[in-house]
Amino acid sequence: MQDVNPWRALIALCIGFFMILVDSTIVSVATPAIQEGLHTDINSVVWVTSAYLLAYAVPLLVSGRLGDRFGPRNLYLVGLAVFTLSSLWCGLTGSIGMLIAARVVQGVGAAMMTPQTMAVITRTFPGERRGQAMSLWGAVAGVATLVGPVLGGIITENWGWEWIFYVNVPVGVIGFALAWWLVPSLPVHSHSFDWLGVALSGAGLFCIVFGIQEGESYDWGTMWKFISVPLLIVLGVVLMGAFVWWQGHTKVDPLVPLELFRDRNFSLANVAICVVGFVVTSFALPMMIYAQVVHGLSPIQSGLLFVPMALLSAVLSPVVGHLVDRYHPRLIAGFGLICLSAGLWWLGAILGQHTPIWQLVLPLIVLGLANAFMWAPISVTATRTLPPHRAGAGAGVYNMTRQMGAVIGSAAIAAVMQARLTHHLGSAAGNFSATEGHHNVHLPALVAHGFSRAMGESIYLPAAVAVLSVIAALGFRNPHVKQPEKPAGRHRAGRVRAGDLV
Repeated sequence: MQDVNPWRALIALCIGFFMILVDSTIVSVATPAIQEGLHTDINSVVWVTSAYLLAYAVPLLVSGRLGDRFGPRNLYLVGLAVFTLSSLWCGLTGSIGMLIAARVVQGVGAAMMTPQTMAVITRTFPGERRGQAMSLWGAVAGVATLVGPVLGGIITENWGWEWIFYVNVPVGVIGFALAWWLVPSLPVHSHSFDWLGVALSGAGLFCIVFGIQEGESYDWGTMWKFISVPLLIVLGVVLMGAFVWWQGHTKVDPLVPLELFRDRNFSLANVAICVVGFVVTSFALPMMIYAQVVHGLSPIQSGLLFVPMALLSAVLSPVVGHLVDRYHPRLIAGFGLICLSAGLWWLGAILGQHTPIWQLVLPLIVLGLANAFMWAPISVTATRTLPPHRAGAGAGVYNMTRQMGAVIGSAAIAAVMQARLTHHLGSAAGNFSATEGHHNVHLPALVAHGFSRAMGESIYLPAAVAVLSVIAALGFRNPHVKQPEKPAGRHRAGRVRAGDLV
C-alpha cells in the first residue's frame, strides 16, 4: 500500500458519506412541498424516504464484500457516481412513482459507498488511533442526520423541493475528485458471493417494511386475494429467519459471518445502532409535519429547529472522540442513549396546539447531547477488534443493521402517525391533502389540538424503542482492555485508569 495520510483519505470519504446520510432525512421537511408539487398523499411521500432506505439497507451486506474483493476505493467511486446521477434523476422527475424509482437507484449507490468508509478506517488506522477516527465518522453520521431537515428547509423555501436533490450533483463531483486523489488502493481479499442470502434478506426485509407501512391503509386486513397484512409481515420474519439459518450452513462465504456475533461488543453494538437508526429516522417526520401544519412555520423555519442539535453535536463530537480512546464506552454511549430516550419522551409530551417554540428547543438540546455522545462509542465498540480480512463484512453488517433500523422506523412511524390521526380526528384524518399540509394553511382549533397530540404520541414510539439501546450499551465491555499476559520478568507497572475497569 502506498504511503498515505489516513486522515486526508477519511475526510475525502466523509464528504460522500455526509451527503448520503443527509438524504436519509432531508425529505422530511419537504414532505408538504412534494405532496403539493406532485399532487399525492402523505403515505406516498413517506415511500420517497422508505424506498431510499430500503434500497440502501439490502445491498449493504454484499457491497461490503465487494469492497473486500475489488477494493474499497473502487467500489466507493462507482457508488458515488451512481448516487450523483440518480440525484439528478430525482430532481428532474415529474411524478411520485418516478421519484420513488429514482430514490431506489440512489439508495443502491449509497449502499455501495457506506461500508467502504468504515473499512478504510479499520484498515488504515492503528487500534490506538481508531477511536478518534471513528469519532469523526460518527460526528459526520450524527450531524448529517440533523442537518438534513435544516438544509431541506433552506433549499425548499428558496428554490423548491427539486433542489434538495440537485444540490448533490456538484457535491458528488467534488467528492469523487477528492476520493480519486486521496483515498489509497488497499489490498483485496478474494470472496465468493452468497446470492441466495441476498435474495432472502432482500425479500424478507421488503415484506416486513411494506406490511408495516401499508397496514393502516388496508385496515390491517387483506391486501390482495390471498395475502393479509399480518401474513405478509410473518412471511418477512420467516424469510429473515431462513436467511440467518442459511448464513450458518452455506458452503460459500456468508454475507453475515455468524462468528462475528460471538464477540459480545459487536453483537450489542449492532443492537444499539439498529435502534439509533430507527429513532433518528422516525422522529423527524412527525416533528417536521407538526411544525409546518400546526405552527404554520415555513420549511426553512422548521429545519432551523434542529440547528441547536446540530451545533451542539458538532462542538462536542471532537471532545467525545478523545474520551472514547480513554474511558469505558458503556459510560459514554450510555449517557448519550439515555439522553436520546429522555429527550424524545419530553418532546412527545409537550407537542400541543399552543406550545411555544422555545419549549420545543429544550428537549431538542437534550437530543443534541445524545447525538454527540452516542455515535462514536458505538462505532468503536463494534469495529475496534475486527481483523483486516473481516473489515468489509463487519462494516457491511454494522451499516446494514443501522439501515434496517432506519427503514423499519420510517415504515413504523408512518403507520403510527396514521393510527393516532384516526384516533384523534376520526374520518377527518384522511382529508389532509397536499394543499391542507401546506404551511400557509392554519387548522381549526379543534382539529389542531387533535393533530398536535397525534404527532406527539407518534414520537413516543421512537422514545420507547430507544430504551433498548440503553440496555444494549450497559452490556458493553471495554475494547481497550486486553487479556493480561504473564510477564517473563519484572516490568514497570503501568498506571491503571478508571475507564479501563470493566
